[in-house]
Amino acid sequence: MNFRTDLALERREMINEDIDGVEVSKTENNECKTTIIEIKTEEAAKRLGKGVGKYITLEMNAFSNEAAVSEGRLKALTESIKQLLPKGDGIVLVAGVGNEDITSDALGPNTASLVFATRHIDREIQKTAGFSKKLRPVAVVSAGVLGKTGIESGEYIKSICETVKPQCVITIDALAAGSVERLGTTVQMSDTGIAPGSGIGNTRARIDEDFIGAPVIAVGVPTVVDAISLSSELSGISPEKLDKNKLLNGKRMIVAPKDIDLLVKNASYLLALSINCALQPTLTPKELYSLM
Repeated sequence: MNFRTDLALERREMINEDIDGVEVSKTENNECKTTIIEIKTEEAAKRLGKGVGKYITLEMNAFSNEAAVSEGRLKALTESIKQLLPKGDGIVLVAGVGNEDITSDALGPNTASLVFATRHIDREIQKTAGFSKKLRPVAVVSAGVLGKTGIESGEYIKSICETVKPQCVITIDALAAGSVERLGTTVQMSDTGIAPGSGIGNTRARIDEDFIGAPVIAVGVPTVVDAISLSSELSGISPEKLDKNKLLNGKRMIVAPKDIDLLVKNASYLLALSINCALQPTLTPKELYSLM
């Protein structure tokens, strides 16, 4: 692969042929198209450049062009998260990954700030507060970035897991796409964990079950595209055939859309409400929205 993308769907599209060990299924409602890619063998994983596991990609209208929260989107996202959650009602740790001071990288922290934390609320307090049914225990953190904290995101989350002992971890992070059309129109979820910074060529230690000791559900929205991918898409020339001398200064350039502020804001609200609905099925979306 000579283009940079975090999306399993884009890697599958680039190959554009059936691959042994890869199963693809699609569903659609009036607001959202869902594609599930299951990579079942190491050979298939190597060919696609993604780990063995399930990748759910949801495609919809741009977050920045309309209200992000709608019934069709919310239902599709909530059901997708539920598919990846392990059975049971144990503690879930939701971790926002990224730099809140850089808009295109602020999706994780912004989303985490809107997730309903309940681990500290015992049953008696829940009843006093008017919650008639038991809430699932949820803890929420923003991991920050190495350059600001001196701590790898994975190290930070792992240390919290050793204390909280969650049944699973949900991470939220901004992604890189290979096509400008996917910026702010796509959500990817997977059960394979994440490597923070991989989309912009700054890969950190992976955050996955092997490292932190709990299953990891990774949720992300593409907010940037790299210059090589953008140049290739606009010119119709494959990345291998582009004049590298002319693009030398742009090789490490990462491009974000001009409406990135609105994109991240709307995406954060939609992701947070979807996560809240998936983790607290005893509450209605309206009730959860009021708690955000």
